[in-house]
Amino acid sequence: MENNEYLHEVAITAIIIKDEKYLITRRSPSKKKFPGMWTVPGGRMEKSDYLKIPKDTNHHWYNVLEKTLRREVKEETALDIDNIWYVTSLAMIGKDGVPSLIISCAADYTGGEVKLQEEECDEFAWVSLEESKNYDLIEGIYEELAMTEKKIKGEKIDEWKKT
Repeated sequence: MENNEYLHEVAITAIIIKDEKYLITRRSPSKKKFPGMWTVPGGRMEKSDYLKIPKDTNHHWYNVLEKTLRREVKEETALDIDNIWYVTSLAMIGKDGVPSLIISCAADYTGGEVKLQEEECDEFAWVSLEESKNYDLIEGIYEELAMTEKKIKGEKIDEWKKT
């Protein structure tokens, strides 16, 4: 018997770092969750992110989150990223009642020019932490940017907390 309590959508996001700035994108007005608000690129994991590739061991696929994140960033922004590292995680329950686990990461920009996938986002900006305050960010994104900046400066980052 399947227990629906264990069914979650898994998503992953990237704070992309280029020249001491962070890429933020504005979600398209047609999006169900947070339309018109600013965030960082990312998206949901799909079974095809690993089922279409050979297993790394007899039973497992490794680095599936990283592969998902690279795919999502490429689809949404046409950018290439590398050096992906964990920032924080969060859970939410959408209006549709589906629980989501979201893993927030940071990554280095490695190439490409931003070309937005219009059904996902309609504007972008490369911003400093201070400049990000001028945008209508989804709640929590500013704190994630601040955590990333601390880590880049070699400071210890604690768990996420509202500032």
